[in-house]
Amino acid sequence: MSSGVTIALVLLGVLACVGAVVLIRTRRVVRTPAERAVHLALHTASLAARSLRTGLSAESAREALPHLHTLTAAEAVALYDGEPSRLAHLPDGDDIWDDEMLGHADRAAASALGDLRRVLLTDPSGAESPVRALVAQPLLADDVGVGVLVVATTRRPGPGMLGAIAEVARYASSQIELADLDASRARLNRAEVLALRAQISPHFIYNALNTIASFVRTDPDRARELVLDFADFTRYSFRAAGEYTVLADELRNIDRYLTLERARFGNALDVKLHVAPEVLNVVVPFLALQPLVENAVRHGLASKGGGTITIVAADEGTDCVITVEDDGVGMEPELLRSGALDALDHSEGAHVGLTNVDHRLRAAFGNDYGLVVETAVGAGTKVGMRVPKFRAGIRA
Repeated sequence: MSSGVTIALVLLGVLACVGAVVLIRTRRVVRTPAERAVHLALHTASLAARSLRTGLSAESAREALPHLHTLTAAEAVALYDGEPSRLAHLPDGDDIWDDEMLGHADRAAASALGDLRRVLLTDPSGAESPVRALVAQPLLADDVGVGVLVVATTRRPGPGMLGAIAEVARYASSQIELADLDASRARLNRAEVLALRAQISPHFIYNALNTIASFVRTDPDRARELVLDFADFTRYSFRAAGEYTVLADELRNIDRYLTLERARFGNALDVKLHVAPEVLNVVVPFLALQPLVENAVRHGLASKGGGTITIVAADEGTDCVITVEDDGVGMEPELLRSGALDALDHSEGAHVGLTNVDHRLRAAFGNDYGLVVETAVGAGTKVGMRVPKFRAGIRA
């Protein structure tokens, strides 16, 4: 046997031994009672969180309660909302949760929610009942009662058990609070989209209709095409679906907008478009480009009677970089240092939502993804955005 083969066999033997030692050590670690208990508790908590992160409802309570039941290590549990109305209880039989005990639980939940503190009832149904105590622990979010966890136990609860119940309730509260924050963020995003729709310039709509009217007699075919473009533009801008869209759809709507503006300006408005094909399916906030382009037309070009708009969408590694640039009048660079977006938003004839778009980009992708403005008097304005080509949880 050659020396090379002999060395290879020796190395394989050493690696096998090392692997066996690592495997034995790993098994030895995860098999300790403490590690098993921690792993089980974390796994059970994560299962409860999946349901509670959708908000507290009858359905989410039924899904989360078995896992909360396990975490409390009690004989029976019930979950209430902020009314409080009983959403679910376990176990389903009447060995513990008979009508009388459920009545005690309902009253304890109401008391805990009213006082925002734990309620402990000992022997609620007397010595004949197996239940020695009911513990009603309020679920709090920003010091507001959002629900109650009620635990029934066949033994007197000591400080350790009461502390465990309080921790389980605190964990459930945090998940419900996160669900409320998610819902609030979604409502805010919808409100910002509505605000953008309201800010689509009424001057543009008025001018577009006037332009179409001017072609009705001189060029009916052109007027018909412009009516269809206007209808498609408004249909897309006021669509009901989604807070996000793909870049291809945004660009398609921008093309309709610019078609209508070119009909008004004629050859005075020149548009250059450079788009990398690989970024067409990148997800962007809905109506993110419209304010940038409208600002370029109205603020940059309309005041000087025309000019050139250049739209670029480039592939830059994990990101897509989109810029809208005009060669219009520009603005004082000093305004950039005092809040360029606000300055542009409130410039005469530029009532569009750049600040709105900046907030939505940062909320969706982080503070590294806001708008960037470059401008100078007489040198036009360039507004750019950077968006990730993929972000978990964000899709059109």
